[in-house]
Parts: sequence; C-alpha cells; structure tokens
Amino acid sequence: MTQTQRAADGIPVSGVIDAHVHVMPERLLEAVRKALTDAVGWSFDHPTRRDAIEAVLRQHGIERYVTLPYAHKPGIADELNDWVCTHGRTSESCLPFATVHPADDVDHVVREAFVNGARGLNFQCPVQEVSPDDPRLDPAYECCVEFDRPVIHHAGTAPMFEESPHVGIERFVAFRERFPEIRACCAHLGTFEHEAFIELARTDENVFLDTSFAMAAVTNADLAFDPASIDDSMFEALAGQIIYGSDYPNLPHTYRQEYAGLLNRDLSAGAKQSLFRGAAERFLGDE
Repeated sequence: MTQTQRAADGIPVSGVIDAHVHVMPERLLEAVRKALTDAVGWSFDHPTRRDAIEAVLRQHGIERYVTLPYAHKPGIADELNDWVCTHGRTSESCLPFATVHPADDVDHVVREAFVNGARGLNFQCPVQEVSPDDPRLDPAYECCVEFDRPVIHHAGTAPMFEESPHVGIERFVAFRERFPEIRACCAHLGTFEHEAFIELARTDENVFLDTSFAMAAVTNADLAFDPASIDDSMFEALAGQIIYGSDYPNLPHTYRQEYAGLLNRDLSAGAKQSLFRGAAERFLGDE
C-alpha cells in the first residue's frame, strides 16, 4: 500500500479506482459547471486542469480513474474522444471512455475511439437527449459487443431530470433486453429510481451501479436523497456490481465527503475491496 493510501484522509484500500470522473477540455468543463450552477445553484471550488485533478485524486488514494466525456451536440465527439484518449496515453492513471452523439456517424465515431484506446462508452442521457434504448445507438452497442467494451448511462432522474423522457428504469430495461451481453453501469445508483435499478442488478449480473454523488456524506444538502436509505446488506449482496465513483471535479462538496460515508459503513473486507476496486475491474474487463 502506498504512502498516499495510508494517509489519514485517503481510502485505505489498495489499487483504488474512481470510476466516475470528468476530465475534459477546460472550456467544456467550465461550460458544464455553468449549466449546473444555473440549473441547481451548485458552486464549484475544484480544479479543471488534468494535472491538478489527478493530484487531488492521488491525495485521496486513487490510483486509477475513469474519465467520462459526453457530446452535447453533433460533430464534436471525434475531437473530444481524441483529446481524452491522448490524455489517457500520457497519464499513468487515466482510463479514457468515449462518447458519441446520436446524430453522428455512430459506428465510425465509436469504432475510431475504441481503436484509439477508449476503454468504454459514456452517455449523459438527458443532456444528450438520447435514451439507453434509442435505436440510433445500436451501432455503438454493436461496437461494444465486438470490442468487449462496457457502457455507462446517466439514466436516473437525479438531480433535475424527473421530467426527461430520456431516462428512467423502463428505458434502461429495454436496452438490457436487447443487449444483455454488454456490461452496463447506471450512474448515481440510478437515483431517484434507485430501488428499481438495485432490483435489476440483483437479477442481471451485467448491470452495475456507481455510487457517485448518491452516497456522498452531504447528499441531503445537494440532492434530495438520503444515503442511509441504502442498507449495508446491498453492498454485500451486490459486491462486484457496485462501483465507487465521485463525479469529481463537478462536486459542490469536498472529495473526501464523497467516500467518507462509505468508509464508515460496516462492510466486510471483501465488499469494501470490491466497492473501491474489484467491481470496477470487472466492469472494465480487467479481471
């Protein structure tokens, strides 16, 4: 275990992976933050440069992280994916995912990204206005099957998407019925439909859920969700499918508050190791 991991404020597990980070070109990241501030009033004190972001992650014991870009309009995914994959090649800790807009040449964009080193695919469903079961994404999913790459969907209704037609358990289930072989993660534990997403994970071993934001020690201040509503037994029963993620640097609270509540839970050593590393490795296909 490294000195960083032994630090008092770090995660005391070896090889920790943060599976939900947003490292993007600074102007794009700043635009994302402005949209969040305008929509829900959050303010942000965290850095936007990759080197500064990685320094904070290391301080908290993170050895590797998944970065999740998303194309909010057609025509930008190729350049964004290239930027992220380039950073993945020049970083010891970055695991780049790719994105695509449904109005792009989906097969071409995703195939090029996977060849270029992208480890998976990310969709910010409400922002991109595309549901998990949208047939325009079929070429992307077919590439995931061909290259054995996983996919992450922001498919829950939190924090401000309860009226969006592009999210929700029904749209996610419809995707799963058509592409059950793909390892698929729903971000933020699927809140505010977390109970339905958790039940789906119990019956589908290729469904994963990440903890980002939903399990933060200050969630009630920033999100109408109580982490205490999730019992420790869920982390034990779904060990191997629940993945630690932070949403850093787009947090209106400190990085430590993202994982402090998880460390305070009465989890077995195996479940804790799975939460902070093993489940992510299984999701990524690194087992």
